[in-house]
Amino acid sequence: MGVLNVTPDSFSDGGLFDKPEKAVAQARTMLNEGADMIDVGAESSRPGHTPIGAEEEWARLQPVIDRIKALDTVFSIDTQKAEVARKALEALRGQRVVINDVWGLQRDAQMAPAVAGAGVPIVIMHNREAAQEGIDIVADIHRFFKKSLQLAHEAGIEDDRIILDPGIGFGKTIAQNPVILKRLPEFRRYGLPLLVGASRKRFIGQLLNAEVRDRLYGSLGAHLAAAAAGADIIRAHDVRPHVEALQVLDAIARAPETV
Repeated sequence: MGVLNVTPDSFSDGGLFDKPEKAVAQARTMLNEGADMIDVGAESSRPGHTPIGAEEEWARLQPVIDRIKALDTVFSIDTQKAEVARKALEALRGQRVVINDVWGLQRDAQMAPAVAGAGVPIVIMHNREAAQEGIDIVADIHRFFKKSLQLAHEAGIEDDRIILDPGIGFGKTIAQNPVILKRLPEFRRYGLPLLVGASRKRFIGQLLNAEVRDRLYGSLGAHLAAAAAGADIIRAHDVRPHVEALQVLDAIARAPETV
């Protein structure tokens, strides 16, 4: 999953692709590098971000969707607002679309019905209002997933349209993120696909004392560990390095014991 932020203030690439022509060029580049889907977001969710309304979010998103929808790919719409999700789904009617909700159906009560009515897949991501020291973060994620899955099922979203994301970097302490990645196999118990997005996150910068643009190698380390632990989808800014690293990991996993 290639990341395409069409925002002025995202932590990694804010302002780089907020013009439609730049967004289309970046989407094409990521697809040429091997991305299987493009995740488009028009509202930053970084720590300390300034929330925006649905009208402003859609005003950013619509011109990009109008231009990239001709591309042959799966589009993931990164939004926590049902109104934006509905408009994006209408604009992408007939396309392959996923809704990626960073609040796992728990922020907007209309999101689950919107997704259910459209019959599209949903990424349920764990989130917290703030990081909290001393808690069992994995247990907290399980509690969150239980509530989100109940909301999904009550709305009529079947399990074959649900993807789970433990939300690396969202409401987590620096120390909790490696714990989540180490214990990722515990989330296989749901029998649902797992998505991991650690790309350029702050905990990598803390571990390596690296600025945002210098976190590729750390991102690769986190994502290879996640894939080895059972992640089905990797969400990343740097597509080609991840595709190639994952191809090698896959070849190793599939290799026979002897030749």
